[in-house]
Amino acid sequence: MSRKIEFEIKSRKCIKPSTSTPPHLKTFKLSLLDQLSPNIHGNMTLFYPYNHASESFSTKSQLLQNSLSQTLTLFYPFAGRLKDASTIHCNDEGAFFIEAQTETSLSDILVNPDFDTLECFLPTTDNETMTMSNGSMLLVRFTLFRCGGTALSISLTHKIADIAALITLLKTWTAACDGATETVVPELATGATLFPPRDIPGMSASVNTVSSEKFTTRRFVFVASKVEELKDRVKTALDEGTMFYPSRVEVVLALIWKCALSASSSKTTSFKPSALFQAVNLRPRMDPPVPDTAVGNFVWPFAVTVEEDSHVELHELVKRMRKGMREFLDRKAEKFKEEGAFGVVMETLKERGEILKKKDNTNTSVVYKCSSWCKFPLLETDFGWGKPVWMSSVNKFGSNTIALMDTKDGGVEAFVTLDFKEMLLFEQDHQLLRYAMLNPSVL
Repeated sequence: MSRKIEFEIKSRKCIKPSTSTPPHLKTFKLSLLDQLSPNIHGNMTLFYPYNHASESFSTKSQLLQNSLSQTLTLFYPFAGRLKDASTIHCNDEGAFFIEAQTETSLSDILVNPDFDTLECFLPTTDNETMTMSNGSMLLVRFTLFRCGGTALSISLTHKIADIAALITLLKTWTAACDGATETVVPELATGATLFPPRDIPGMSASVNTVSSEKFTTRRFVFVASKVEELKDRVKTALDEGTMFYPSRVEVVLALIWKCALSASSSKTTSFKPSALFQAVNLRPRMDPPVPDTAVGNFVWPFAVTVEEDSHVELHELVKRMRKGMREFLDRKAEKFKEEGAFGVVMETLKERGEILKKKDNTNTSVVYKCSSWCKFPLLETDFGWGKPVWMSSVNKFGSNTIALMDTKDGGVEAFVTLDFKEMLLFEQDHQLLRYAMLNPSVL
């Protein structure tokens, strides 16, 4: 049940780069993959417990603002505004920074995390902020709890950044907070060089999930020991000819997909084919590899499909996911460079259309989307007052989405968004609850 939490906005201000962007850098070219990314904000909130040795909230806030100003000098497109389909005007209008406070304690949030409550921390949910921010690419909200703990919410447009780009921003920003002489310098031109922009009117890279006006998100935690149990179950079921060591993401995602399909099929009398789109970070998979510090969108989804009920066994789903990834890497990933990217994009969009279209007059594919933040060091983000105790990602991009991230013990945390009625069945699935806990306390 949602809890009503009152917030007081203390200040709203624009943070401009500490050094003006030179005239020859005022126009920033987006890459082809940036063009195809939706102009919507991705959100994350980092929760920091009170540290007796740390500075006051106002001192921390000023440090965050000053260091962000320095960081924006290197990430100058983040301080600009979208000009058209393929360019950003790097006009130094800045990022937007909001200070807020609440009489609620951090422990109240973490004992039973509620998504409606978590959404209240986001800068994008405040109408006055969105009006004043005037199309900001980056918005930050710093919130003080009654107990002295804090929450740092970051909202960054997908038009110019994926999760790896956000990690690079955080590394540079935390280094600036620490006064480090050496910092992580972003590579800004790599995207447009590898994937030159194209004039493609009306083309979209988004995958349409099941349309639903009423959907809901639930949090499931797979502790490390349960993930190992899942791996053992899959390995035991695989035949000798296809033996491989499944990953954490593969086994957890396969179980979620299997249980989601079970909830979906409960509404119909016949099995519906399904497709799962998984986002792949192309940086380490290109030849030569692209540095982690390359800013922009370097992700592309590949599809795994099931056409028959017999294909939904857990080990079969894992096997299909591994095969789909291998085929994507062998056939497409290496072609994602220079002019070759356009051909791959057109080819995969055509394949996607075939997956999504009706198989016959009655059977449409049930589509799911997954993004994994596992192995990204989000819980290492230290601005000078310690590491976060937890991180949440509240992104309402539609139904049938799955977001995965690490837990501190090496397990996996999953945020699953489904149609409201399907979620009622999904969250009670005995197979799922054998391995996952529904929204346990973070503390």
